[in-house]
Amino acid sequence: MQLELHDFEPDLSNLSEAERDAYEAVRLGDLGPREYQRDRGYSSPGTVSNLLARAERKIDGGAT
Repeated sequence: MQLELHDFEPDLSNLSEAERDAYEAVRLGDLGPREYQRDRGYSSPGTVSNLLARAERKIDGGAT
C-alpha cells in the first residue's frame, strides 16, 4: 500500500474556523504567531497562543 501526503496531515475537521486558520497559518504555513496576530488584527499574541493550544489539544487528544 502506497502512502499519500494526506496520510500524514493532521485532521483539522474538529477545529473551529479561528483555530483552523491559526493552525494552518502558523503550524503548517510560514507565519509566526506575532506576524499572524498582527495580520489578523488580534490585540494580543496570547490570543493566537490560545487558539493554537486549543487546536493542538483537539488534534492530539480529541479534547474539546
